[in-house]
Amino acid sequence: MADPASYRPRPADIPTSPGVYRFFDAFDNVIYVGKAKNLRNRLSSYFVDLGSKHFRTQTMVRTAARVDWTVVDTEVEALQLEYTWIQEFDPRFNVKYRDDKSYPWLAFTVSEEFPRVFVGRGAKKKGTRYFGPYGQAWAIRDTVDLLLRVFPMRSCTKGVFDRARRDGRPCLLGDIGKCSAPCVGRVSPEEHRDIVADFMSFMGGNTGAIIGRIEREMYDASKALNFERAAILRDSLGALKKVQEKQSVVFMDGTRADVVGFAEDANQVAVQIFHVVDGRILGERGWVADRLDDTPLTELMELFLGQLYAAEDAQIPPLILSSVEADAAVAEVLGERRGARVEIRVPLRGEKRALLNTAVKNAQLALDQHKLKRATDLTTRNQALEEIADALGLAAPPLRIECYDISHTMGEEVVGSMVVFEDGLARNSEYRRFLIKSFEGSDDVRAIREVLTRRLRRLRASEDDELVDATTGSARRFSYAPALIVVDGGAPQVNAAAQVLEEFGLTADIALCGLAKRLEEVWLPGEEYPLILPRTSEGLYLLQRARDEAHRFAITFHRQRRGKAVIESILDGVPGLGDVRRKALLKYFGSMKKLRAATVEEIAEVPGFGLRLAASVHAAVAGSGGEAVNLTTGEVTEL
Repeated sequence: MADPASYRPRPADIPTSPGVYRFFDAFDNVIYVGKAKNLRNRLSSYFVDLGSKHFRTQTMVRTAARVDWTVVDTEVEALQLEYTWIQEFDPRFNVKYRDDKSYPWLAFTVSEEFPRVFVGRGAKKKGTRYFGPYGQAWAIRDTVDLLLRVFPMRSCTKGVFDRARRDGRPCLLGDIGKCSAPCVGRVSPEEHRDIVADFMSFMGGNTGAIIGRIEREMYDASKALNFERAAILRDSLGALKKVQEKQSVVFMDGTRADVVGFAEDANQVAVQIFHVVDGRILGERGWVADRLDDTPLTELMELFLGQLYAAEDAQIPPLILSSVEADAAVAEVLGERRGARVEIRVPLRGEKRALLNTAVKNAQLALDQHKLKRATDLTTRNQALEEIADALGLAAPPLRIECYDISHTMGEEVVGSMVVFEDGLARNSEYRRFLIKSFEGSDDVRAIREVLTRRLRRLRASEDDELVDATTGSARRFSYAPALIVVDGGAPQVNAAAQVLEEFGLTADIALCGLAKRLEEVWLPGEEYPLILPRTSEGLYLLQRARDEAHRFAITFHRQRRGKAVIESILDGVPGLGDVRRKALLKYFGSMKKLRAATVEEIAEVPGFGLRLAASVHAAVAGSGGEAVNLTTGEVTEL
């Protein structure tokens, strides 16, 4: 890798104008393309305090051998040039959205003498007009089958078409009326193209004009006593209306728009798009991309729209509804490509907001499915364990990983959690939770020491025991020693855990690391600097899942303890309310909020309660309302 100082340009040499810059490697290949409102500020930021940058940014800067830039007049021109260069050079450090699955297109080979219609997948080809993509292949195939009765254009392959030409006999579709048989000259090339044009017009959303024309032709044929022709047109009209019914109406005003919903987490971003034509959803598509740096979602959306509408035959709608705000320059660039105004906005209410919420929900589901597939795939799990072993210098992959976290509210109700991952999968039955007993107040380091001490003391005490539960006959998995212990935190928590391992003489047997949330840094005992794993690393992804699961388990237990403490403190002074009745009351209502909202008669319905005791409880909880702050989400909730 090159030394960034060897090619770093002097700040005085970089203009302050808007522009586009390119990083090149030693082989003069473009590895990254970016735009900036101020080139000097943006380019200088890459070389200042490089060690604190994201791993991917560090790799890109150190892989590059030179950087150059092009000055433009406006930010719109910069965005346009960035789109062009990303398509031209395909830089490997630019974010690329990948389809989360293969979606079918409806394609028309308009460049052929007798165009063909077919349902296909994959990349687009020149000389072919595409519609879609569509969510289900069977649905669009059923639609094509119905429409071929109305627009009997060619749908056969080149081999079948050429053979029919040589034999002078049409195929079965020609005999049953689903093809106009241009192969044997039943229609001329011009007549066949008119059929194709009507088919494409209908798929493009011009349904009303096509249906109206066929209705007029049907009535004219009926008036002329041409009942056979009128019957054919009647059947065609029924097929068109059946297809139209399958397309759900979402906008009553006949809007044409693309609805784009985003969902993200720390590692990936998912996108779902609905193509709406004439107020109906005619296609949908989804993408998932690795979140390789800290680029904000607004910039990721700009990159996504650039890739989505980059093709020459891309159909850019006049309206794009997005769940993320977009820069005005993006709409200007798309408007230039379309040749007409393009509006990008975030709807706040109404039917457009409802559909946008559906798109966001689908994006979240796609992201969840992608994460689930990644977490449960055997090959991926093996790769994750091997990457962890390589990064931590372990002799073998850690088949049992235990992760610990501490949760409290300003030192109150301090609890700890232990979650277990075996072979890369969570083992819920092995989870444990701990009440911190040795001290009071806020001290995560001491809490980690106590939790690990109690865990390892139990492990040491059970070494001479049988590893089978005498009552159930099942394996006592809690007695198994972990191969790796992960603590949620940085150097202080890791060093405290290392001291506990040393006290029990297990330093050589059990590996240890910590995972800090802020920059996803992996801390090792006694190390001054953290270990930075690539954001795309499957090993890092497994450590993150273990850490997040330990945090979820700890905070759930803490909330239960805190809620129980609040309720018990309020009910302690109620005469006649002992432990049994208090538990019955808590089980019946489930939360303090529901208990406070209950009437005396509703409280009296709890088993063992009468009207007098219910009135005492109601009087005790009536003035106990208040607010609490969820320290994880910042949400203000009612006690």
